Amino acid sequence: MGKYADDEQWSDVVPLPTDEGGDNPLAAIAYSEEYEETMSYLRAIMAANEYSPRVLDLTEDLIDMNPAHYTVWLYRAQCLFAIDSDLKEELEWLNETALTHQKNYQIWHHRNLIVDKLDQCEGETAFVESMFERDAKNYHVWSYRQWLVRRFGLWDKGELEFTEQMLQRDVRNNSAWNHRWFVVNGQEGAAGVGDPDIRAREMKFAMLAIAKAPQNQSPWNYLRGITKKSGMSLAHLKDFAEQYASLDQPDNIHSSFALDLLADILVEEKNTKQAAQALDLLEKTYDPIRKNYWAYRKEQLGLPAAVA
Repeated sequence: MGKYADDEQWSDVVPLPTDEGGDNPLAAIAYSEEYEETMSYLRAIMAANEYSPRVLDLTEDLIDMNPAHYTVWLYRAQCLFAIDSDLKEELEWLNETALTHQKNYQIWHHRNLIVDKLDQCEGETAFVESMFERDAKNYHVWSYRQWLVRRFGLWDKGELEFTEQMLQRDVRNNSAWNHRWFVVNGQEGAAGVGDPDIRAREMKFAMLAIAKAPQNQSPWNYLRGITKKSGMSLAHLKDFAEQYASLDQPDNIHSSFALDLLADILVEEKNTKQAAQALDLLEKTYDPIRKNYWAYRKEQLGLPAAVA
């Protein structure tokens, strides 16, 4: 007998065992007896469309054994809403579960459903920040943070300052750069970097970050994004790029990303010969691991082989 079979509370339920193809399945999954029994009771509960406090106990038990089981999470959410359970208590339970299973998508989707139903996000940004103290690049947590901003209109509620704090800790945190771009440009109807003052602020921010770590791709991409979204020519960045990659000093290149940007600027200016020189430096000296890519870029310039 098992935990549920011996429990008087569950005596009215006839469990539904796993059917993997009869008595001799080709490739049966080796579930533990405890997990198999618990799932058999969940199947019976779901077949009966039961929503009750004992269902919450059952799903909690299963989540503890397999926190990635999305069907269990979905049925738990349906049960919570059906019996009008205390959703703030659910969040408190979720906090501990999230800390134990930090990279689990289902936990954050469930949290999304609960907070959306509550229609308020008090304490959520603080909890997210506590998660970032453990892993500052957790994709699921960043996605949830963006949902919070959009759902509750937190665009100007300290999000920009939050990205600055995260990038002060780690200027190479691409997730934080992505979130900053989202905060500046993601709000519907907002000008973002189309506003000259915002554009100047964001360009300065990226340039200062590059000064700290020139061989960090994120702020270089951020600058490229600003020029593209605002309709600027890349030529506006030429003087800046040449501070880190001057063709007059080919042995003193401080950033391969600056050199790549400079090559694109030179192509834009139709100076294909110098563009080929920049790409040649990337191919042979500053980024040889991608030499085939840089060689391809040179081929696209259409120069005679001897020149390229």
